[in-house]
Amino acid sequence: MRNAFERQDAARTPPASRLRSYQLWYSPCMSEPGDNQPILSVVFYATSAGNEPVREWLLGLATDDHRAVGFDIKTAQYGWPLGMPLIRKLEPGLWEVRSRIGNGIARVLFTVDGDTMVLLHGFVKKSQKTPAADLDTAKRRLADLRKG
Repeated sequence: MRNAFERQDAARTPPASRLRSYQLWYSPCMSEPGDNQPILSVVFYATSAGNEPVREWLLGLATDDHRAVGFDIKTAQYGWPLGMPLIRKLEPGLWEVRSRIGNGIARVLFTVDGDTMVLLHGFVKKSQKTPAADLDTAKRRLADLRKG
């Protein structure tokens, strides 16, 4: 026989069927139950020297921060197109993934070319507005990507 605490705890626990339906509803990336194919493939922008600035920036973050940004990029990959609060369009052909991390707010600026998400620039935001230098870096890399 259950004591009063066990009965109370059982009453607060939703049935497993309700949990599954919630998870399916919350996953905008799944077009059909069980379908787990990404909508976009993700690549890092590479300089002419072969460096991948966003990958290097990500690896320089703390493990928990790296994981949070990666999770948000993966959410965008599987759920594209998404809007606020995760994705914000900055200008034609340029979006940002918005991630909360331990010491602030991380941003990864990207473009979409066909079915490929190209990660152009990453930074930790310290002010309300996107810094002009970071936006210019992403625009320069986007122009380089389009001409090359």
